[in-house]
This record gives sequence, C-alpha cells and structure tokens, in this order.
Amino acid sequence: MIPDNSEKRLHHVFFYGLYMDPEILKLKNVEPRDPQIGYAKHFELRIGNKATLLRAPGMKAHGIVYSLTQGEIDALYKESGLTEYNPEAVMVHIGSNAIPTLCCNLTVPPEADESNPEYEQKLLAAMERLEVPNA
Repeated sequence: MIPDNSEKRLHHVFFYGLYMDPEILKLKNVEPRDPQIGYAKHFELRIGNKATLLRAPGMKAHGIVYSLTQGEIDALYKESGLTEYNPEAVMVHIGSNAIPTLCCNLTVPPEADESNPEYEQKLLAAMERLEVPNA
C-alpha cells in the first residue's frame, strides 16, 4: 500500500476540552471521524482561563480521539486564534491498546489562581453527554 502524503491524510488527535464535542467541531467545518474514548497517562486536566493538560505522574486525563486532516487541525488552532496551543505527541490508551496521537496544549500553563467556571460547567456537561469519564 502506498502511504498517503496528501492533504487528505488523517492524524489521530486527542481532545480533552470542549473540542471533544463533535457538534462544536462541525460548527468549525471539521469532520470528527472515528471517535474513540481514551485517556492519556501521567497527565491531568487544568482549567484556567483556557484548558490544557499538565504532566502529572500517576494521573489520567480522559478525552476523545478523532481522525482529522492537517487542514482541520490548523482551522481549530491557528485559524481560530488559539496560537498559544502547540501540538505534542501523546500516547492515548483505548481499551487494551495505546496509540500515538497529537494533542494541543498550552505552552505556558495557567496560573494557580486562574479559573473559568463557565467553561468548566460546559465541559462537565459535554463529558457526561459523550460518556467520557470524569475521573
């Protein structure tokens, strides 16, 4: 099989915030393909003014992996003004398997006194609706 190096090539992307919601992705003209609920070991979710994952030994951050094109990833982050998020490689555990994914995180973590209660409420509601564990 010939590798696909075209603009249509798909990448596994791990979402842990409101981008887990397929309806939000569709509103941004992104097609959320192949949803898989999983978790990243040794990370925890931190919600400041914005959400990010922080390294945290022994912790788990739950979310959803979707398959997206590079253009879709750029639309979500670069073109939406979320340029302070940078992609990094993260292994995500789905059932008994672990797959490599891209995960966009803040370069500078939120300050300890930052919070966003409205975002947190929306995120918890989305996680419940999408059946993503919250522990």
